Amino acid sequence: MKRLKERRLNKIRKEKGKKIRIALAQINSTVGDLEGNMRKIEDYIKEAKKAECHIVAFPELAITGYPPEDLILKPQFIKDNLEALKEVKRNTSGITAIVGFVDKKSDSTSKDGASIYNAAAIIHDRRLIDIYHKILLPNYGVFDEFRYFKAGKKYPVYTIDDIVIGVNICEDIWFPVGPTRFQAHAGAKLIININGSPYYAGKRLLREKMLLNRAKENKVVIAYVNLVGGQDELVFDGQSIIVNEKGEIVLRGKAFEEELLFYDINIPEKNVKTGGKRKAEKIVITNKRLSIPVPQIPEREIKPLSEMEEIFRALVLGTKDYIEKNGFIKVIISLSGGVDSSLVATIAVDAIGRENVMGLFLPSLYTSKESREDTYELVRNLGIKLIEVPITEIFEQYLKTLPREFKDMPQGVAEENLQARIRGNVLMAFSNKFGWLVLTTGNKSEMSVGYATLYGDMAGGFAVIKDVPKTMVYKLCEYRNKREGNTLIPQRILWKEPSAELKLDQRDSDVLPPYEVLDPILKAYIEDDRSFEEILKMGCDVLCAKNVITMIDNSEYKRRQAPPGIKITPRAFGRDRRFPITNKYRSY
Repeated sequence: MKRLKERRLNKIRKEKGKKIRIALAQINSTVGDLEGNMRKIEDYIKEAKKAECHIVAFPELAITGYPPEDLILKPQFIKDNLEALKEVKRNTSGITAIVGFVDKKSDSTSKDGASIYNAAAIIHDRRLIDIYHKILLPNYGVFDEFRYFKAGKKYPVYTIDDIVIGVNICEDIWFPVGPTRFQAHAGAKLIININGSPYYAGKRLLREKMLLNRAKENKVVIAYVNLVGGQDELVFDGQSIIVNEKGEIVLRGKAFEEELLFYDINIPEKNVKTGGKRKAEKIVITNKRLSIPVPQIPEREIKPLSEMEEIFRALVLGTKDYIEKNGFIKVIISLSGGVDSSLVATIAVDAIGRENVMGLFLPSLYTSKESREDTYELVRNLGIKLIEVPITEIFEQYLKTLPREFKDMPQGVAEENLQARIRGNVLMAFSNKFGWLVLTTGNKSEMSVGYATLYGDMAGGFAVIKDVPKTMVYKLCEYRNKREGNTLIPQRILWKEPSAELKLDQRDSDVLPPYEVLDPILKAYIEDDRSFEEILKMGCDVLCAKNVITMIDNSEYKRRQAPPGIKITPRAFGRDRRFPITNKYRSY
């Protein structure tokens, strides 16, 4: 009977070729939560085993969370992460697990006698088969892996029932001449690439185009698993995918959600010509015949999100994880009746629930009737509580208290900013008294040109839309209203002219170009590194371009003191763009 069953299995193998069932664990790790991350990994391994998977792969540095930054410089942290990996290993009976962690190896050439690696553990049936060290270390934008890690040098491949697979990490797959090519030349037909790839608008298309090219040129199947979740200023979008050897996407994971993806991979018979200058070590994971998983995994289709839906969900997840991972329950937001604070409040409600969002209305002598009405309408629509604290008397007392040197001078920016700072003080008083996190409401356009008040509207713990240009703020509001099916954010907020309302008849356009003019200049100068001449060729006025560039360059000191905020553009302030505060260079 046993021999008959084996003959039938062999017949099926011959007719259909070899299959391997893989699980991609798109998890939300928390940096430094070694215990929590370890337990989550173990839970997902159990689910993969229930689904009869042969392999389960986890994201880059899944044990530590990504990016762990200077935690890596703590020897105890490295030791504890290795202990967590040992615990994970004990829970891998009957399955192969690929787990990201930080490895440490003795190294006589290193200053400390040891080198640290961004690593992937290949574990099978409670045995550590091998450790792959990331070879191509990114050191640009938000990445500074040269600060922490030593580059790996080996390009091993692994066999499971004579199926040759390659394992590599994130940046390793981005270059045509790199680990993927060398592993394919060594006979690999499946490449498992584990990632901590941060989100920005347009990243998915760029990433998928690269993976399709890599699969076609090497004639390999690529299983790409990505982290999901918020970590300080970064958001990871998941959207793990599997691409076949023809360069076709056969499986796509959800965006901004944890999940375990399953897929039966047909191992291609042909791949690139084996051989090459680099020798690849071939390591046996197991010679045991793979069982044919039954039943087959049903096909599913996950459609990519629209641009505004993708950005909105990135902001919601980044806000939710920053609040919850840092131990906060409730947030407080200064609502002005303007579009920025309305969007931030809406994102906060979607992130943590209306019962955990508090609005604070701080009207002054210059607050318009329309702003009051719009604030109260927004609060009713969102279903959140609102506290009103007028600041007129406090402002008048400040003016009385200021020394006589102020008295014979006309009111100006100092008095305008006093109001903003009074609001900041009141906000922080509520934060201190009740433990609520203050969400600031400034957008990227304002932060770029310094149209914000230090210790005033910049006061707070997290800047939700810090990387969102003003013109995009309106688009996100329109998207959210459309999704709701009604005017969640009041229509008048979307069409009235923006104003800080710190003096009579004030408008943003008093000191700034229209945002439709300003935002393209900001993108060209900040994100695209365009020269002054190139910006002028966009149709910009010479004086306008000079003024905008001067405001950007002169406002670096403010941005250094701003709260962290969610990155959604290719180049955000902070980790992405590091300009000196003391800087005499001008590009015009």
